[in-house]
Amino acid sequence: MKDRILHIVNGDSLAEQMQELQLPGELVIWRELLCEGPTLQEINQEFFKVRKKFLRQAYNISAENYEERFIAEVKRLKAAKDYDKVVLWFEFDLFCHINMLAAINLLFQKNKEVPISLVCSRKLPGEKEFQPLSHLNLKELKNHYENLIELNEDDLEAAVFIWELYCGNNPMKLKSQIKTNTNFEYLSSCIRAHIERFPNSVTGINSLEKNVLKLIENHEITSENHLLGYALQYQGYYGYSDTQMQRLINKLSIFYTKTENRILLNEKGKEVLNAEKNFYRELRNDEYFGGAKMYDFLYESESHRLLKL
Repeated sequence: MKDRILHIVNGDSLAEQMQELQLPGELVIWRELLCEGPTLQEINQEFFKVRKKFLRQAYNISAENYEERFIAEVKRLKAAKDYDKVVLWFEFDLFCHINMLAAINLLFQKNKEVPISLVCSRKLPGEKEFQPLSHLNLKELKNHYENLIELNEDDLEAAVFIWELYCGNNPMKLKSQIKTNTNFEYLSSCIRAHIERFPNSVTGINSLEKNVLKLIENHEITSENHLLGYALQYQGYYGYSDTQMQRLINKLSIFYTKTENRILLNEKGKEVLNAEKNFYRELRNDEYFGGAKMYDFLYESESHRLLKL
């Protein structure tokens, strides 16, 4: 008798490729962006309520859309029975890793005994270059599936604990988890990237925001759409979608000026990149990363510490 397998996939494009592979088992698509906005540790009705409010305000995503695209999949996951193993399909970046941690937490609460494996972006022997899963052809994708990573109990307990910390109101506790040794190859880098999303203590902008402004400084950016393309390409471990990155670019509009065929840093943009002025007060809002307010903490780049205000 063949194993009954449950696949949890982060996103529709990868799910479409997987369906072409015709792998055995049931498929659940995890459609969320838990790296932004408030989260609660337990994925229940209160969690859905909190997320609906954030997604409506930030991205104009209706409650009906959220019900159909995410809650319905979570209900399928919670209702799934009698599977022998679970395979997670998640990319290397922060976007995917936060979603992955939430999915593992949900699985762990449901049944701790079912083995969980991971197919994640990585360079396998014989491959010429590192590529995200969504960029692989079917042969390469099958190779990654056949070389999946078996997660042990320590891995899963670490994932559950880091999700708990992410949903808590003290992100400073996450820093010690950077050194945790697990089979999640990119988890430490994602935690480090998350910590650097809090505003810099000297300038008031975070690492990703600084990176976008540096793109304006170092390249001949002709339009916001041009800037969006660069920002998506050179964002490192964040994995933000185009709508997320556009929202960030809009926030940074106080630092640049648009002409007919060029985007240039204005005086504020030059001041913030030269660390001549702190724009914390001007940028401050009520945004959350998990359980912590973004502007309740400052990132100190020299010591790589978070400071609570």
